[in-house]
Amino acid sequence: MKKYILLFAAAGLLTGCFDLDQLPHDKLNSGTFWKTENHAHQGMMSIYNQMKKENVFGAYFWQDGLGEIGYGMNETVIEGTYTDRTSVIENKFKDTYGGIARANALLRNIDGVDMPEEQKAIYKGEAKFMRALYYFHLLDFYGGVPLYDETTVAEEEYMEMKKPRSTVEETRKFILDDLQEAINVLPVHWEQTEYGRATRGAAVALRGKVKLYAKDYPGAAADFEEIVNDPDGRGYNYGLYHSYAKLFTPEGDSSNEMIFAIQNMGGTGTEYGMAFGLRLGSRSSYGGGWNNCIPTDILADMYENNDGSPFSWEDWIPGFTSSPAIQKETFLATLNEEDGTVAQYPKKKDMLRQMYEQRDPRMEMTLITPYSQYYGCNGTVPKMMEFVVAPGTNENKGQIRNNRGWYDYLWRKFVPEGDMNGTLTNREHVPINFPLIRYADVLLMLAECYNEMDKPDEAIALINRVRNERDDVKMPSLSRTGENSDLRASTKEEIFERIVHERAIELACEGHRFGDLKRWGLCEEKLNFTYDDLLGGPRYNRVFNERDYLWPLPAKEYESNPNLGEQNPGW
Repeated sequence: MKKYILLFAAAGLLTGCFDLDQLPHDKLNSGTFWKTENHAHQGMMSIYNQMKKENVFGAYFWQDGLGEIGYGMNETVIEGTYTDRTSVIENKFKDTYGGIARANALLRNIDGVDMPEEQKAIYKGEAKFMRALYYFHLLDFYGGVPLYDETTVAEEEYMEMKKPRSTVEETRKFILDDLQEAINVLPVHWEQTEYGRATRGAAVALRGKVKLYAKDYPGAAADFEEIVNDPDGRGYNYGLYHSYAKLFTPEGDSSNEMIFAIQNMGGTGTEYGMAFGLRLGSRSSYGGGWNNCIPTDILADMYENNDGSPFSWEDWIPGFTSSPAIQKETFLATLNEEDGTVAQYPKKKDMLRQMYEQRDPRMEMTLITPYSQYYGCNGTVPKMMEFVVAPGTNENKGQIRNNRGWYDYLWRKFVPEGDMNGTLTNREHVPINFPLIRYADVLLMLAECYNEMDKPDEAIALINRVRNERDDVKMPSLSRTGENSDLRASTKEEIFERIVHERAIELACEGHRFGDLKRWGLCEEKLNFTYDDLLGGPRYNRVFNERDYLWPLPAKEYESNPNLGEQNPGW
């Protein structure tokens, strides 16, 4: 394992969320650092800062590209050609351990800091929550891993960090023990200037998720019930935000739906955000995006009609699904050669718009669909854009341009609009918080637990809350015995299918899909297909084999640690 020198990233002050102050030195030294409460705060912020690494949680949205609802970034993994030396395999392992090393540094030194003992206890619990979060990330991708706690001094002992990998069960127990200690001491709420730091609710919800992944449904349900029902009156006050569309904008950053989110800032001097504009945006987004991750039409076709019936292209355009010629005729516009403006829209444009507008409202809030409007930028100048499907589209003409020249849906969710009223100055630092755990996710996980515990009515009630409790999302309710077969879920298997569907729709672009499919054992069924674009053109072959349920431990780790133990099956 490599030596990890803990660095502090710089960020400015922003009222309403915690800041990460710049340290004047590049290395943590217990002789000069870890003396004051301010040092402890800086040390804690460095633990959070490691989440921003793209291979940890800084581009977590791209994990949907490992499922069937997205595509892009790390194509070798998607196509099944990756190895134990592929960069993402190495970097996720290395960078996630970097977060663990930072947590361990604080835990090792906090007792020597001049601050009240009760504050030390909270910092310890907070660091253990973050350590648990990082270890759970490793567990999900690699299985059991070597467990290093605060007794290991990484900057001094890195040549001797040669522990064997622990089992899945041992790794999970370590995580659960850390979370229990965090739950014992973390506050239910922080004061506003520290908003975004881990709370008791975040630790309880994460513990429930860890148990759910281990199929401990009663244990997971107990944790999720604490979040949803607050039986002890702790004052969590979590709930669904009134607007799905606004939840993924700065307006939703501090809503009661956010249980734990990465805090992002923007603006000159406070560039401390995530690369939504660069990675998810098109050339018609602020500064020009790269479309590194795009939504698939598999996801688009999942969105139900707004009456709850399943969507089918054949209901609108007979022969569409089997004919690339009809698909081109449906979507493709023609541009004028002289000036690049639209010469002719497709004949079915109005019908297309009607079809999209009569779907689950979350579709148009999540995706930019053909011939819809998007308030983007021509360079950095805000401008209304139209998603015209044609070769040669250009933002100079008010058209959305896919950076790769592909004919695919685009993300609207998390992608900045205009220059965000002047708060956006860098496409790599978009000031929209990114949720790792939010209330709707907990509701659906609890529904899953109830379904496995033979509590179908309770499960359906929670799914319905996600479907229709917001002001701008009013999908029809499901029931066990209703006359409408499109809305009926009578059996355990049917309720499970509704949960699989609802998690894809509700949580799209939030990085959960690949982990969901793996724990459900659905990857071979869902992730072996040939994908084509809106016009029927071939895009890629998604390949998933049994070995891919766990990534290989990096080859470099075996070269530096002969005690590591057996490689994952199939590798």
